Parts: sequence; C-alpha cells; structure tokens
Amino acid sequence: MAMKKSEQIKAVLVSFGIHIVALGSLAFVVQQVKEMELIIPLETVFDEERVQEQFEQEIEKATEAATSMTYVAGGSVSGAVGGSGAPAVSQRAIEASESLKDADIHVNVGVMDINGISDLGTDLGEGEVSGEVGAAVEGYGTALSRVTQEIVRHMRTSKVLVVWLFDESESMTDDQKEIRDQFHKVYDELGIVEKQDKDIKAAASKEKEILQTVIWGYGNKVDELMKGPSSDLKEIKKAIDSIQKDESGKENTCMAINYVIDKFGAQARRQKRKLLIVLVTDESGTDGQNIDATIDKVKRYETPVYIMGREAVFGYPYARLRWIDPKTQLHFWLTIDRGPETAMPEALQTDGLHARHDAFSSGFGPYEQVRIAKESGGIFFVLPGEEENLIGQDAIDKRKFAFYDLKEYLPWLVSRREYVEDRKKSKFRETLWEVISALNPHTDPELNIQESHYPFTKEEFQKAGQVSFTRGVRALAMMSEAEKRLQKIRPLRASEESTRWRANYDLIHAQILAYRVRLFQALLALDQHAKSPMVPKSKLSNEWHLQRTPKMLAPDAQVVKATKIDMEELKKQEAEAREMLAKVVKDHPNTPWSNRANFELQYGFGFQIIEGFRDPRYRDTKGIKLPNP
Repeated sequence: MAMKKSEQIKAVLVSFGIHIVALGSLAFVVQQVKEMELIIPLETVFDEERVQEQFEQEIEKATEAATSMTYVAGGSVSGAVGGSGAPAVSQRAIEASESLKDADIHVNVGVMDINGISDLGTDLGEGEVSGEVGAAVEGYGTALSRVTQEIVRHMRTSKVLVVWLFDESESMTDDQKEIRDQFHKVYDELGIVEKQDKDIKAAASKEKEILQTVIWGYGNKVDELMKGPSSDLKEIKKAIDSIQKDESGKENTCMAINYVIDKFGAQARRQKRKLLIVLVTDESGTDGQNIDATIDKVKRYETPVYIMGREAVFGYPYARLRWIDPKTQLHFWLTIDRGPETAMPEALQTDGLHARHDAFSSGFGPYEQVRIAKESGGIFFVLPGEEENLIGQDAIDKRKFAFYDLKEYLPWLVSRREYVEDRKKSKFRETLWEVISALNPHTDPELNIQESHYPFTKEEFQKAGQVSFTRGVRALAMMSEAEKRLQKIRPLRASEESTRWRANYDLIHAQILAYRVRLFQALLALDQHAKSPMVPKSKLSNEWHLQRTPKMLAPDAQVVKATKIDMEELKKQEAEAREMLAKVVKDHPNTPWSNRANFELQYGFGFQIIEGFRDPRYRDTKGIKLPNP
C-alpha cells in the first residue's frame, strides 16, 4: 500500500541518522568555482526578508570649488587601504603576531594636506612607485578633488588627455546624479591652478590646450558621449549631463579601458601628451577574465587608471540590490557583481542553508579593479556611500575598516594563474579551497535549501518539506566530511605564514560547526510543523517561513532515536561553535573575519516556523520587466 503523504517526511527523518553516516563516508566532491560566470537567478522576498542592515556612511556634501589647492605626491600608499602585489608570506605581522595590539595608533586615511602649491616637493616620478591600492575617501567630492591633484601633478611636466569612463548601469543611477553635482569642482579647481601654478602657466603659454578631456560611458559597449578630446568646459559638462542608462546588465570594464587606449594611446604619444583614465563604477565588472591583457596594455602605454569604486563583498562575487517595480510596487532583488577582493573566493559561499544573501564588507576593493589601478600607477578610491537598497550588509560594525587593522590581511594581487599555482603548493590552502568549492551552492544547486515561501496547505508543505529534508541530510553529511578535513590540516595552521589564510581557516571551521547545528535545527522545525501544523493567527497569511532565532528547538524522542542526537548533544555542539567563533573575534579583531563571526554569534542557531503573507502577484510576474543592474 502506498505510504501516506503525511508519513513521507517522517520516513525521511527516520533515515536521517543513517543517511548522515552513509553520505559522510562518501568521497568529498570537489567542485571548482567558475571564475567569471557564476549565475544567480533573480529572487523575490516577502516583506523585509533578512535585510540585516542598511549601510550608512557620512558623505562629503561640499559642492563648491576650493579657492586654493593642496597636493600629495602621486603613487604613495601612506594612507591607503587595500591589497598589495607582494607575496602573501611577506605580509606577516611584526614578530608573527595575529595583530599589533601593543600600541593604540590611529591612521588618518584621508588626503594629506600640504600648505600651498609652492610647497609641493619633487615628484616621485612614474616607475618608481606603484599605484595606491585603496585610498579611503568620504565620497565623490573627496575622490574628485584627489583626481584633480593627480591631473595637476601630470600637467606640471606634460600636456594631458583625461578620459572619463562612467558606468551606465541601472545601479549607478543615484551615483551619476551626485557625480554631476560634484564634477564641476574638478574643472573649476583646475582653472584656479592654471592661474596660480607658475610651471603650468609657463607650459600653457607655449602649448595650446595643455589639458584635454573626453567623457564616455560604458556598459556592454562604449558610448562615445563626445566626438573627440576637447578643452571646452561647456562641452565637457554637457557630455556629463548626457550619460545614459545601459540595460544590458554588463559592465565590461577591461573592454572600455582597452577601447580608450586603442583610440587615444598612439595619438597621445605623437602629441607628447600624457593619457590618464578615470573610471567611475559601483561593480567589479563582467569581463575580468581579460585583466592581464588589459594590465599589459596600460603599462605599455604608461597610462595610469584611477578608479572610483565600492568595497568588494567579503569573499563573495555578488551583492543584491532592491528594485521596486514602479507600476505594481512589488520588490525584487537584483544581482550585481561586487567582488571578491581576491583572485578567487576565500570564504564559504553558503550561509548554512543556501547561497549567501549578504554584502559584508571585505575592507578592500574588487580584485580586478585594484590590480589595474595598482599596476598602472593609478589609485583605487574606496567610496563608502549610502546604499540603502543593498541587501544583507553587516550590522555589527558600520565603520570603514582601518588600514592599520587590515594590513596583515592584504589580498595577494597577482594573476589568477600565479595565485592558483601558489595555492596548490600548500596542502593547508588547497584543502580550504576544496571545502569552499564542495560547499558552493552556485555549482551544486542541491545545497540550496528552502528557507522561505513554503506552501500553506498541509499536503503541499509536506512535499516541499520532503525536498528540504533530502537536501538537508546530504548537506549535513558534506559539512561533517568538510569538518574532518579541516581537523586533519589543523596542525598545519601554525606553519602557515599568511595571517589572511589563518583567518580564513579559523572562520570557515567555526562556521561549519555552527551551520551543522543550524541546519539540524531547520530540519527539526520542519518536522515539528509537519507533525503538528501551526494554526495561523492572521486570515491574511498564505505562506510558512523558517525564521532564524537564538532559541533552539529540542528534538523529540523519535528524532533522538533516529539520529542519536539529543538536546544535551546539541547544546554541546552549539557551545563548541560559539567558542570557535568567539576565538575568531579575539584573534582577528576589527576585521571582516571578526565582523562575520560576530554576526553568526548574534544571529543564533535555532529555527522556528512563522506564518506570513506574500502578494499573490508574485506568482505571475511575466508582465514585469526586471532591469539588468
């Protein structure tokens, strides 16, 4: 006789323990993360689902041009935050400490003030220093002022052609307005410099149009907003106002930079004019596979690239932006490229139930952009900004990570090939990579376990619950196998020279212990609801959801018999996970690793079923055109 549907989920639970043992003994499947083409479908959320923070930063609002200019020498990294091109082993802290704790030092990461043009010392010169990998600025106003200084620095020794490349994606709409409001400062200040600086005045008297400008937009292709280089301020500002919106969803950063050099590189050389590129974007780009060829070209033509961008998401390629359909007012989450900060992700891609939906700051810019700025002799400006529509930003610490706190954790900014070859030489690092790859929901969709939008009827809930159970049991087995692998390489941690990789190990190990408890709790909540369905309190409710909570559920006798896991064992595992997460906070203070560990601790390990309402219009959204951000 066929088993009743109400008993199906129970049957899965009875075999829960057997599956864990059997699957745990299977070989650990290593699934390589695709470097550039991980695809995440657009998702919808009900109400304010898991919006962990609204990111708020102070932004400089000044729109008036300065009446006198101050400078810093180009290429210096004294006040920078971000990655380095040096090997990871050279980034060890003094006396191999986890962090320098003896002194209370505050590093000012703003622009260094030098009183007056006449006080500017001898230029360091190109070729003697690399670019800045992460100059932290308060907003576009500060960044544009620093770009002005860089233009002036080059104008003192050469004619200059500046090509501005503006990202025309949907997600840049608000930024473009602020840029327009601030942009006039650059050329107003340049006008002041031409009147005050003796060297530039002398050069201007001999040469026509010592400074020329081009304004272009880019997305899937380059949008030539000006016919050619110009020194006409009205034409330049008009081009800024004509920036369009590219609906392709692509930000081909490398293509745009190559296009500029192909168009103006040889011409600038013939005219003995210095070519500079200023790129403004909020994403990491979609053609990063071309980064090495792009770097070779900008170095060959000695073209510094200055990038105004956002911090990369910590160890994760993506972020999600809220978009509201203007007609229906329905909310959707759109995926954008926003990381990672390293050549390949060095953090778990799962939050324990499914692919991550967070935007925890890495403290560094996206890998490709930072490398281009550094290798070209330019600057990557880390813009904080207010991004209220970015989902899952960390609520633990809204401040920018200080360079002092992160200097032991710098990403290794080399080519991906060199990065992979170096990682493979270390059993410690390669095992961590295997764990990250195997537990990646983007390459193994079966690791995505439903958390929200369960059907309201008992029969349909049990069908969905059974799918979650099957996936959950498999995921638990894989996490148990991953934990065994991490235990085996634990003795190698002491000899690992990179503080960053030690931090990666500490956090991943602690997370896996926590996620096993959390996933077990999710399955308990589903099982309890299947056995004794809740009675909805609201007539409007039409869905069930798993809700995370600090309070843990106690397994009933049937579960204990099937799994050999009782409440005492759960509390023991929770305590171990909490202890390891707390150790991450202690050993890696004021870093993205401690920030994430703190979040896991505060989020809790338990689950409960709650009722909710979801607009029925989400069931049929064919008439809604979702933008490509």
